[in-house]
Amino acid sequence: MPISPSSHTSAQGFAPEGRRPRVTIARGATPWFVPTLATAAVTTALTRRSGKWALAAVPACALSAGMLWFFRDPEREIGAGRVISPADGVVQSIDEWPDGRTRVAIFMSPLNVHVNRAPLAGNVTSVEHIAGGFVPAFNKDSDRNERVVWHFDTELGDIEMVQIAGAVARRIVPYMDAGTKVEQGERVGLIRFGSRVDTYLPAGVEVGVTVGQKTTAGVTRLDRD
Repeated sequence: MPISPSSHTSAQGFAPEGRRPRVTIARGATPWFVPTLATAAVTTALTRRSGKWALAAVPACALSAGMLWFFRDPEREIGAGRVISPADGVVQSIDEWPDGRTRVAIFMSPLNVHVNRAPLAGNVTSVEHIAGGFVPAFNKDSDRNERVVWHFDTELGDIEMVQIAGAVARRIVPYMDAGTKVEQGERVGLIRFGSRVDTYLPAGVEVGVTVGQKTTAGVTRLDRD
């Protein structure tokens, strides 16, 4: 598959029907990916002068390949449903909230795609960064971790989505600001190296996934009729 840097103009990421999905490098990955790739290129070139440089070139090339995998950003054929998953991962918990909403928490491992997508079409009404800790995302105390809280004005009313950093993921990169119109399944941000994404379904919307179920961002339906 060809790999190229993704751009804001192609943020929706819909896979053309009948074509093989194109894989890009996620926006926000440059501070990690470029230095690693440069180190691999330099050390590989230096092996021509001395084989000793292979001791540095081999792990640098391996790390570069890992970065390509970690920061891959495949185009997706957007799934059907009123609310679709914003993240690749596994449903960690489903919790009823006192206000009638239901929180669906999706755990993202370092092997998952780290780009998150809009669960519904609408308008971004707020994007709030909240400072916090960095405990593992599967820990119950991760609710107090570093996070970005999104609110979308949609046909179902206000939808809240929370990107939560974990022990490894220490940076969340929003792709949009408040006031932006967003399509369902459009790329909205990146959590470097995984963590967790919570989606709050409005009162009256039934959950269509189960704990332990794998999800695909932009594809898996979170609600049911």
